[in-house]
Amino acid sequence: MKPSIAIIFCFLVLGVDSQRWFQFMKEAGQGTRDMWRAYSDMREANWKDSDKYFHARGNYDAAQRGPGGAWAAKVISDAREDIQRFTGHGAEDSRADQFANEWGRSGKDPNHFRPAGLPSKY
Repeated sequence: MKPSIAIIFCFLVLGVDSQRWFQFMKEAGQGTRDMWRAYSDMREANWKDSDKYFHARGNYDAAQRGPGGAWAAKVISDAREDIQRFTGHGAEDSRADQFANEWGRSGKDPNHFRPAGLPSKY
């Protein structure tokens, strides 16, 4: 299925009305960028025990964009965890990641997962 058809199908399934369609798309794009920024920062920081913080932060930032951002964060987070499970990575770690994802998407402070000493840049 082509990506454009998949996106339109998702909007129909989600029931997004035509007036909010463009706003939803904008929020989803911004949320995707927020998730990518959190992932890039995690890779750059390369800080021990910071994984959950960056999961929560990316989801939090994306969800703050609105329903489109929250939707993008959920889709990206779920896809990432599904891939990890499929490739045989730890189920326990995946559950912990999903807990951090949901924490951030629900609007709770991602700093709850912030490891000691992580530079303030992040």
